[in-house]
Amino acid sequence: MAESEKRVMHIGWDAEAVFISRPNRFVAIVDILSSGKQNVAVHVHDPGRLVDLLYRGNGLLLKKATNPHRKTKWDLIAAKKDAEWILVNSAYHRKIAEWVLSCPDISPLGRVDSILPEQKLGDSRLDFLVFKGDKRIWVEIKGCTLVRDEVALFPDAPTIRGKRHLDELILAKKNGDNAAVLFLVFRPDAKYFSPNRLMDPQFYGAYQKAREAGVDFYPLLFTFRQRNIYFNMILPLHEI
Repeated sequence: MAESEKRVMHIGWDAEAVFISRPNRFVAIVDILSSGKQNVAVHVHDPGRLVDLLYRGNGLLLKKATNPHRKTKWDLIAAKKDAEWILVNSAYHRKIAEWVLSCPDISPLGRVDSILPEQKLGDSRLDFLVFKGDKRIWVEIKGCTLVRDEVALFPDAPTIRGKRHLDELILAKKNGDNAAVLFLVFRPDAKYFSPNRLMDPQFYGAYQKAREAGVDFYPLLFTFRQRNIYFNMILPLHEI
């Protein structure tokens, strides 16, 4: 482990698998290596396309579902990229973000007084409302698993919801509050971050307007090794 890394949380898994197909964005079909079971449906908890991670023959990590009545008995946890495992399960994003916001030596917001999850703003429910002294800071969390030429890109699919969240953060700034977006980047090969203009021009436009309005953007780099998530660094912004 590098000296600058900080352990965030444990994320267990129960089986290795091989990706076969993705009939819809919530389900993947896999072969489970340990049991020899083929064409098993597993739950995909990530709305992104994940095209460079979910392709036929690629390695996966699965976790058994805790609900015995669920149709899919497994959750997809991570996918292989070169020699690394990449977290592709957004169910963990909130806990990871809470850890960041609770660590004043890590969080770009510094020391805060309180953190409230799932707070309504305008027509959206944003991930966090943070109180710091006499300031309110609205915080939205986005996961990022796409990298091109060492640049982490968000989104990897058009996101109307993501644009709406930026519009709400602009409104928060106009109302006198502060606002920030934390991009959780799970690709250790990323050295920079950029909004994905080619994939979603409307999100890119909202990003530009949000920056002009004073919304802060923080891309945070994480790695997943030996069943643990580690925080590495805040990536520099580099628009392409």
